[in-house]
Amino acid sequence: MSRRLPEAVYRDLDQRLAPVDAVLRDRHRPAVTGRQPVHTVYVPADKFVPSVVSAWGAAARAALEGSPPLPFPEELRDRVVAKLDHEPIEDLRIDFEDGYGYRGDDTEDAAAAAAGAALLSLAPAPPFIGLRIKSLEAATRRRGVRTLDLFLEAVGGALPAGFVVTLPKVSAPAQVEAMALLCGQLELAYGLPSRALLFEAQVETPLAVLGPDGAATVARLARAAQGRLVGLHYGTYDYSAGLGIAASEQSLAHPAADHAKAVMQVAVAGTGVRLSDGSCNVLPVGPGIHAAWQLHHRLVARGLARGFYQGWDLHPAQLPTRFAATYAFFRSASAAAVERLGAYLDRRSSGILDEPATARALAGFLLRGLDCGALDPPEVPFGRPSLETLWTA
Repeated sequence: MSRRLPEAVYRDLDQRLAPVDAVLRDRHRPAVTGRQPVHTVYVPADKFVPSVVSAWGAAARAALEGSPPLPFPEELRDRVVAKLDHEPIEDLRIDFEDGYGYRGDDTEDAAAAAAGAALLSLAPAPPFIGLRIKSLEAATRRRGVRTLDLFLEAVGGALPAGFVVTLPKVSAPAQVEAMALLCGQLELAYGLPSRALLFEAQVETPLAVLGPDGAATVARLARAAQGRLVGLHYGTYDYSAGLGIAASEQSLAHPAADHAKAVMQVAVAGTGVRLSDGSCNVLPVGPGIHAAWQLHHRLVARGLARGFYQGWDLHPAQLPTRFAATYAFFRSASAAAVERLGAYLDRRSSGILDEPATARALAGFLLRGLDCGALDPPEVPFGRPSLETLWTA
């Protein structure tokens, strides 16, 4: 006599778990795929000119050469210098928010138009670029939207690949939902393809982490964005100040910062929404340049170890330690990653029994190292298509 379960049991399970299945499907819909920049450079809109990328690279090299010794191991010198010469900025953000301030409507109108014109002649162009507008809070809402509108008018809808809008001071999913609707309206107005306008949200208010109802606000942002949210960026100083933390204690390494970033990380795990650490406002200039370099290098390495592969840079002299810390991170673990992934693919013992999820992480690690220039293709003997297949499996 057969004791197999009747088909009705299977149907009942499917019906009961259908809502869970739907949630899991929705969490795997990234708005962007492929390379993630290791940093975002914020340049005030009035300082955005077509030569800004090369100017930052030259200033970074001058800081490095003018303040010996190197703030990183000698074996990284050639790799870092080559990066500063050929791609000093991976992701550039034209800033109309805190870095620009409030200068009157006529002045910002003119700056928005000028920024759009400068974008069209930007050379060299970084792989990623975007615009940070003012927030959608009541006091700045109209100004922020108008700046984006005028900027798009100036570029005539000719947006470069990798363009993204940064929405600061997000406090509620409704603001993200409104931003998604606004992007759709702007696409219609300027004849842009559907979903040409994507945006990232800055987590820099306490309400963005924990709502008044006790729920994790940040977990609701991706769904509210209707597939347009590409990233969550932690705002170090606004968030810390919002918690009442003394200015002298505000840091990427503060326990409050770690908590907020951990919530961000869990909230969007598996969704394809990318995470970015915040900034360090201790700049490598003047007599304290080496102490500032050491601090920046330490904070970048700390973020990488915690799974934050991107951060903000505020000054050209931060670029050498950004790249040096990033390269050291990937190079120090690349040989072990190659060995472990090779053992997994060959189904042989390497002393570590890796799961498929870890194999995906190993592939992603090696791809990130290749993308940023930390690793050279001959050092990764798997081939990019194979790594991408593993990473997205």
